[in-house]
Amino acid sequence: MVPSNFVRAVRESGYLSISTAIAELLDNALQASASEIVITITRTDANSLPEITVEDDGVGMSKKELETCLRFGGSSRFDARHSFGRFGMGLPAASLSQAKRVEVTSWQGHGDELSVALDVDLVSNGTPPALAATKVGRSRSESGTRVRWMQCDRIEYRRLAWLERALHRDLGRMYRHFISNGSRISINGKPVEPIDPLLLSAKVQGASASLAFDPLCYELETSGGDTSMVNVRFSMLPVHRWHHLDNVTKRRIGIVGHGGVSILRAGREIANGWHLMGGKRKENYDDWWRCEITFEPPLDEHFGITINKQGIRPSAELREALEPELESIARLLNSRVRQAFEDVKFQSGAEASCHIAAAADRDLPVLPKRHGRRAIGPLNYRISTTQLAPDELFATTLQSNVLDVQLNVDHPAFNALYKPLQTLADGGAEFRTALELLILSFARSAMTTPDSTDRLLAEWGTTYGRMLQKA
Repeated sequence: MVPSNFVRAVRESGYLSISTAIAELLDNALQASASEIVITITRTDANSLPEITVEDDGVGMSKKELETCLRFGGSSRFDARHSFGRFGMGLPAASLSQAKRVEVTSWQGHGDELSVALDVDLVSNGTPPALAATKVGRSRSESGTRVRWMQCDRIEYRRLAWLERALHRDLGRMYRHFISNGSRISINGKPVEPIDPLLLSAKVQGASASLAFDPLCYELETSGGDTSMVNVRFSMLPVHRWHHLDNVTKRRIGIVGHGGVSILRAGREIANGWHLMGGKRKENYDDWWRCEITFEPPLDEHFGITINKQGIRPSAELREALEPELESIARLLNSRVRQAFEDVKFQSGAEASCHIAAAADRDLPVLPKRHGRRAIGPLNYRISTTQLAPDELFATTLQSNVLDVQLNVDHPAFNALYKPLQTLADGGAEFRTALELLILSFARSAMTTPDSTDRLLAEWGTTYGRMLQKA
């Protein structure tokens, strides 16, 4: 092997971005039980190349471990399947993909700081890499490791502020579960906040996403003959609460452009995009639901994990096990989102009727007490659409002082009543108002006789449906 040619080849090792390269250092730190990781980015002047330092408070490395950490494949954890690392290539490959020189310093037990370095220019000029550890000072803490990238000539960002912003975004997403569980990562003194693409923890105008189903679990056989689990979660974004947000806000909170599947290995995101969805193509509506797939390293072969842990190449067995059900769920959620937007549009058209009904309600008798509930004063109204049993024309719920009437889109009456309105001038606004006031008044009247309401609605819905079918 010619060292100079090998090092040049390693520099083209294919890291998609500086974020994925730095992630290799964070993986090592977390695997070394670090609770705090400090990233520092500096530049001496506007024309100089940046320098990046990543320091952690993990267990540190012994002299022997330090002297092998920059040797390709020299890790003591080669082909390990219990955490992030596997091949012992991450630290040297990621470092040289971004910088001409890398220095690694480590210490244990409040002892000496020992350091090794690898310099691209020296190796390219024929100088063999000297990876013997040298003492550089006394440690300031019990244990830890510091990786210093010097002469970072592969960074695509001209301004360090842009680089910092990109790292906050990418690392916050990759390590969201670790940060949420107490790991501290900072960039130039500013903490990295977790970014959840499922938006389960996002609070916007009092609403957040919710799980669409209970988590799914799939058991697959590993290359070693054991089994390991693949866990899948789906979330649904609140269309009714967020549809009106402007595009800038939607992009800022991650609605637009962030849909799809997030894949996590050992708790860290390694890929995101449109994965394992079978024949389902991505559409705009698919921004409004999310999927997260998690697995452990023993299943690396099934996911086709590469040395730099970027992206996946699913095996035929993995596709066969997951894709049919995930594709079916994706189509179902797409349909739900479509229906939710139709409902939003429908509710907007029904606002006039609801305002009129609320104004009239002030002159009507208050609803009687029921099941210990106090009598309710003037009502507000809401008309929405949903899917109910075929014979149910609508369902009602009364929360606080809001009477919600949910029309069944699967009942023959829905199309029979609303479809003709589309052919009328101005959408038949006056006729629609009269129709909806008829429904709202019937629903309110039924609430005054609660004991017979359900039976009455069922009988009416069935009878009306049969008559429409005959018509």
